[in-house]
Amino acid sequence: MELLEIITLALVICGTCLIFLLLWKKSHTAGRLPPGPTPLPIIGNMLQLNPKDIPASLSKYGPVYTVYFGPRPAVILHGYEVVKEALINQGDKFLGRGCFPIIDDIQKGYGLLFSNGERWEQMRRFSLMTLRNFGMGKRSMEEKVQEEARCLMEEFRKTESQPFDPKFILACAPCNVICSILFNERFQYKNETFLFLMDLLNENFKEVNSHWIQTYNLWPTLIRYLPGKHRVFSKRLNDLKYFILEKVKEHQESWDPNNPRDFIDCFLSKMDNRKYLNIVKYGSCY
Repeated sequence: MELLEIITLALVICGTCLIFLLLWKKSHTAGRLPPGPTPLPIIGNMLQLNPKDIPASLSKYGPVYTVYFGPRPAVILHGYEVVKEALINQGDKFLGRGCFPIIDDIQKGYGLLFSNGERWEQMRRFSLMTLRNFGMGKRSMEEKVQEEARCLMEEFRKTESQPFDPKFILACAPCNVICSILFNERFQYKNETFLFLMDLLNENFKEVNSHWIQTYNLWPTLIRYLPGKHRVFSKRLNDLKYFILEKVKEHQESWDPNNPRDFIDCFLSKMDNRKYLNIVKYGSCY
């Protein structure tokens, strides 16, 4: 009797799994996505790809195919002609970007780099116009870069020709140019506030492509509630957001709409126009 129960249970489990796989396959072949290998539940096509030569393992599907990384589909364009057709000939249709869950959890769709649709178009238009007004592509911007280059050379001279790792100092220079445009403020390389900002940026740039963060982006609903590096990453991202919010508050205290000093002042002027308040959010740091 016990053996019969075990066999019955096994058959029920096998039948359920078979039905689930058939429904899964049907749901992923009936859509409008380009052809591609049939994904497995949860892991997608990850076991079917040759990591050393992914295009070769999918060449039978043509230059445009769909691959599932975990539960998320990705349409792959392989070859110069199809990439040119998509990004050049039909560029307006390919302006959107895929979601980045670890960032979206904090940004909620706001910002410049990780937003989409009308919000992104408004932000991009405003940012380009403002940066041009502050000298992007003009001699005034060149002067900012030259000034920072002189400060960089002075830091090199302080080493007195002794061996040192230049990585940090070389990263400080472009960051300071950006800070002068955003905050109208240049920091000394040993300034504690500047070191705090550099640490936030450097650590998150290191982590963003780590295996753990990539795993989070594949299965955010599951991993969001587990302990791990994603919690540290999110905290640093929040710290960066609060850092910029403090700069915004400082600007609000001395803001003159007729005399914009930097990017934040221009943003505040746009926010003063009520029609923009439903589109952008000044707390965004990306």
